[in-house]
Amino acid sequence: MITLTINGESKQLDVTEDTPLLWALRDVLGMTGTKFGCGIAQCGACTVQVDGQAVRSCMLPVGAIGEGSKITTIEGIGATDAGARIQKAWLDLEVVQCGYCQSGQIMSASALLAATPQPDDKDIDAAMAGNICRCGTYVRIREAIKKAAGVA
Repeated sequence: MITLTINGESKQLDVTEDTPLLWALRDVLGMTGTKFGCGIAQCGACTVQVDGQAVRSCMLPVGAIGEGSKITTIEGIGATDAGARIQKAWLDLEVVQCGYCQSGQIMSASALLAATPQPDDKDIDAAMAGNICRCGTYVRIREAIKKAAGVA
């Protein structure tokens, strides 16, 4: 058994240490907000936060997560200040088109705002690099991040 703290709650998982966090979340815990995209940590759909850092859960084995680390998923990000502001801006600016990549986009954007409260374009580009949106909502994503940061 592996114990992880997810969205503030302790969860017991009957998985091997090499199980990717994505599959522990989706298949074991039924938390399907985090999406499977490419399986090689290149698209960003599986992004969650570990101790406030955006990470790709498809390639992160649960055994590599440090004891006492705090995992935040899309299901819990609205409870954080940065996450709540990002979610509101996403809705206000109607960022979502198909929506598949958006949980990963929101997780990366909220990690950015928590670390850099007033990001410039360079900060946004660096934080959002690797989060692919096949619908091309990049302009709205950037506008929403700036709105949430109060720099728009």
